[in-house]
Amino acid sequence: MATPGKCVLVSGSPGVGKTTLIIRVLENLRASNPNLKVQGFYTREIRQGNERVGFEVITVNDQRCTLASINSPSPESSRWPTVGRYRVDVASFESVALPELQIKEDTDLFVIDEVGKMELYSSSFLPAVLRLLNSNIPLLATIPIARYGRDIPGVATLRNHPGATIYTLNPSNRDEYRERVHSHMIDLLTKK
Repeated sequence: MATPGKCVLVSGSPGVGKTTLIIRVLENLRASNPNLKVQGFYTREIRQGNERVGFEVITVNDQRCTLASINSPSPESSRWPTVGRYRVDVASFESVALPELQIKEDTDLFVIDEVGKMELYSSSFLPAVLRLLNSNIPLLATIPIARYGRDIPGVATLRNHPGATIYTLNPSNRDEYRERVHSHMIDLLTKK
């Protein structure tokens, strides 16, 4: 079982800066500790001009794949699950993201951006995240904010985990929380 505080969750509304916070904290941690062994991924919008047309997964080692798109790359994509107007490419996601969630002896930190509705279409994803939670390796992850008082079941599992500390971002606290999350992660990594 993860010790209290070994899991840091960053929550907030879409567009509030969760991914930016994760990337900046990771950059700062790597700058102060170049030998830090990090596994995981973050998501980024795919844009065509001013329009968001999808999302891609980028691993901490810069492997990339499409997570979801409004464009149908093949006839089989019509059977992919949807979130809003986006079709989720579960196979592509699993091929890149799941290997990043394998526990290795020398891993210092796991980063997951995000544990959300699209990612949870993978039946293997949540069990992999729960294995990380139950390890003693620090985890920094983002989760969506509960909407209308309802949480996505897999997200609720993380939010209610006894080892989780949650920072809920909004436009007025995100700079302060970037510093707090960074400090929290340094404390976790030095106690590992």
